[in-house]
Amino acid sequence: MAAARILVVDDEPDIRATIGDILEDEGYAVDLAESAAAAREARRSRQPDVVLLDIWMPDLDGISLLREWNERGGLPCPVVMISGHGTVETAVEATRLGAWDFIEKPISLTKLLLVVGHALEAGRLKRENEGLRRQLPAPAELVGSGRATQALRAQIDKLAAHDTGVLVQGEPGTGKETLARALHERSTRRAGPFVTVAAGAIAREHAAIALFGAEDANGLQQGLIEQANGGTLFLDEVADLDPELQLRLSSVIERRALIRCGGHEPVAIGARVIAATAHDLEALVAAGRFREELYYQLKVVPLTVPPLRERSDDIPELLRYHADWFANRDKLPYRHFPVAVQNRLRHYVWPGNLRELRNLVQRLLVLGSGGDVGLDEVELALGQVATATVPAAAAGSAPAIDFSLPLREAREQFERAYLLYQLDAAGGSVGKLAKAVGMERTHLYRKLKDLDIDPRGGARE
Repeated sequence: MAAARILVVDDEPDIRATIGDILEDEGYAVDLAESAAAAREARRSRQPDVVLLDIWMPDLDGISLLREWNERGGLPCPVVMISGHGTVETAVEATRLGAWDFIEKPISLTKLLLVVGHALEAGRLKRENEGLRRQLPAPAELVGSGRATQALRAQIDKLAAHDTGVLVQGEPGTGKETLARALHERSTRRAGPFVTVAAGAIAREHAAIALFGAEDANGLQQGLIEQANGGTLFLDEVADLDPELQLRLSSVIERRALIRCGGHEPVAIGARVIAATAHDLEALVAAGRFREELYYQLKVVPLTVPPLRERSDDIPELLRYHADWFANRDKLPYRHFPVAVQNRLRHYVWPGNLRELRNLVQRLLVLGSGGDVGLDEVELALGQVATATVPAAAAGSAPAIDFSLPLREAREQFERAYLLYQLDAAGGSVGKLAKAVGMERTHLYRKLKDLDIDPRGGARE
């Protein structure tokens, strides 16, 4: 993993150089700035993990710079103030503006390293918490001891020792994001962020800023790619990126740097790229719908996730794991899957793969009663899944609708079944779903939320 980056802002050359030398000797990457203007530029070009900021400087004092950062999108990271003759009022104002700690001059080597270490840990925990808030809680383990899963786990262990790009291929719902997370957790970047870019879920008009960030005279906004620095960037369903974004992404991977929207200078990027797709990218390249250079940049090492029907030996473990997980997360009563039920589900074809299994287990825990899951419950649940995911012509009947319901509720029942089918046909891509059903994407997201449909099938893949 890349060394933590410390920005030292102090107008006294001797102090600036001394602090820089001490921190570099401890293995940190250090940027030095002699003024507020230099600090702005250093922060713009390379995002620091901690800032050491002198209070008294000739062009603009540290408190004013702290206030400026705080008003323009929040502090970039933990900021430690350096003061030789601060007052109580100064300390109170800096604390109010978000300063993390203070170091007094003359600087104690022991205290400097202690404060920097604690600030780095605080920044890491904050990023992790923010990442957890952005994401749906989901199982992040490769569950199963069948041959296919053991082979996949062995491949991940080998790849974890390297920093190369990986292209994860597999049907929708097979757990591609879970695999990417497992690879991240086994790698040297595990202490860094894991940032997911769900290409199909970003509105086209905001996609460039969301991915590459933006900057203007009023400040800067980090994009998702920049937020992955020091960690892993997971490109979920990369085939959904439009041609312009494909071109810009290819340039970022090639140059290991990006230019924010509205910016002019490159920003260094140090993230491992793991991409995933349920599509045949080679066919899309041949059809002119995916950039060839980006395809080869992503496919340094291809990794295929087998569908669940080829992992039938894992079904018993997966059922136990998810029953336990939902019982703990949602405080549902734990239920046991008897051998007869396990055997029935081992021979089920699982068109929705792991996503379908998770939803099935959750449904059985929510709606069922008693300690053991019965075969009749499973057959009923599988029948409802088939109704929701197979068109009437193929199923031999129309979707089941309770005609005793009021019109509004019956309509919602039909709309939910219809959108679930269309979402499955679109491979989980909201962009493709919007085109298929003829809805504007913002309205579609609202409709999915109203119908309690998670575009990602209830968990990230």
